Amino acid sequence: MENKVLIANRGEIAVRIMNACKDLNLDYVVIYTDADKDSEHVQKNITSGPDQNAWRITSYTEPNDIFAVADHTNCTAIHPGYGFFSEDFRFARRATIRDRALTFIGPNWEVIRDLGDKINTKRVANSLGIPTIPGTDAPIYNEMEAEEIAQRLLNDQLEEGIADPSILIKAAAGGGGMGIEEVREIEQFRRVYRQLQSYAKRQFGDGGVLIEQCLRDYNHLEVQLLCSRHGERVHFQTRNCTIQSTGRQKRVEAAPGFHSSCFSYDFDEAEVLRQIEDYSLRLAEHVGYDNVGTWEWIVSRSGKPYLLEVNTRIQVENDISARISYLDGNQPNLIREQIRLALGDKMGYSQSDIEFRGAAIELRIVAEDTKRGFAPWIGTISKFKFPQYEWSTVYTQVPFDRPYTIPSDFDPNLALALVWGDSVDEAKNRAAKILKEIDIRGKDSSGGKIITNLAYLKENLDRLLTF
Repeated sequence: MENKVLIANRGEIAVRIMNACKDLNLDYVVIYTDADKDSEHVQKNITSGPDQNAWRITSYTEPNDIFAVADHTNCTAIHPGYGFFSEDFRFARRATIRDRALTFIGPNWEVIRDLGDKINTKRVANSLGIPTIPGTDAPIYNEMEAEEIAQRLLNDQLEEGIADPSILIKAAAGGGGMGIEEVREIEQFRRVYRQLQSYAKRQFGDGGVLIEQCLRDYNHLEVQLLCSRHGERVHFQTRNCTIQSTGRQKRVEAAPGFHSSCFSYDFDEAEVLRQIEDYSLRLAEHVGYDNVGTWEWIVSRSGKPYLLEVNTRIQVENDISARISYLDGNQPNLIREQIRLALGDKMGYSQSDIEFRGAAIELRIVAEDTKRGFAPWIGTISKFKFPQYEWSTVYTQVPFDRPYTIPSDFDPNLALALVWGDSVDEAKNRAAKILKEIDIRGKDSSGGKIITNLAYLKENLDRLLTF
């Protein structure tokens, strides 16, 4: 039976999935809301008539609407992209066990469930000897036990020579930055612990807390893995996403994760990168990981790596890993590989077949005021022009040939601009050149000029891969 893919997402990732399906000669269907009717992921398709393949729904987070479109259009598979349902194991399970089953283009739902629980991920990693942030790997409910753990973590930091040691107390059932307090002195601990435990009971219905060492001086790295349902597993090296907004949203990313041309590290950067690649593959093998995924790490200034979490989906920045990777002399398309493997293909290559060279940088271009806490800008774009080079590409849902009103329903992400080169310096120079030549114009409802983060991106290029 021929496969047909429902693309259950929007914006630039929907466009990229569409293009990957075309490369694989797969039919596809897209969905959209009223707010996105002018998006390129809609305008490049057919919204009415016998050949319609773009269908309006009420919300990207309404599963019944999504499955109804899949059934009506005879889709056999569903690609969740990133965000929305991409890491919702219940959605993935429903897709695969319903009467009219769909292939979920992502890991199997059991893996999404198990690795989506950060406490469980930490526990499994610790059992395999994979380093995680020092602290508990299970909720603590006893105040005396909690205080003993806090004291030990503070003492360990002093022994390591950390000048200002501290710990974080976290609501075990929390998320999204909610329910986290920092403690620097053990004398403060009981009061803060009781306050947080009370808050956790009210907010989440669970008074369990986690206690971890607070890490400040670190880089945020990622390992890109690709796995098949036939037990094949490879990595596409590392990337660095330390430059982020105040809301912890990535803005400039680079691959590889470290490079000696950027900074004089206090450790062997090549050995640390190899370590986190090996650790990531070890955990993937243990849990039977079977699609694309990203292992997130933080690495301290002294070179100690700690596993942070696993993202069981394709990520925005997957392509910078592809741009430093070569299979038979060509840069792979990881979204295309993800789809192909999810539909049952064998990988057809091993780690030794992948050659790594050069460097790549991704710039997330957003309509935001970086001087006002990265506040979003909403208005209409009248001109959207990017230079074209053989060493760059742009992913966007914004049209180049007509005005576009930014939907207020979503973050005002405009485009991803990627560049690559033979060295980090060449990639940085090319990124600076692209930023200088991009031309974005527009006005808000009051006639004010568009505000973007282009200047911020340029100012932060020299911070890449540094502490």
